[in-house]
Amino acid sequence: MHKTYLPQGVCSRQIDIEYNSDGIITEVRFTGGCNGNTQGIERLLKGMELRTAAATLRGIDCKGKGTSCPDQLARALEEITDTL
Repeated sequence: MHKTYLPQGVCSRQIDIEYNSDGIITEVRFTGGCNGNTQGIERLLKGMELRTAAATLRGIDCKGKGTSCPDQLARALEEITDTL
């Protein structure tokens, strides 16, 4: 399954999430953002359960913005889990 999320208040312009019917992340792709950081997030989350990943990333702040690319990803993951 697939979800495209348009983050707000961060450098990333789009987050694409692939996940299976068991709620496991199979792939994450950021468009924009800090390339090295987003690649690290993408690799770490592969194989992780959606709810666990969301709880881990929620609330991370970038430069006092009140959000970050990981926090925006958590919000996208929460939208997915709300529909499962």
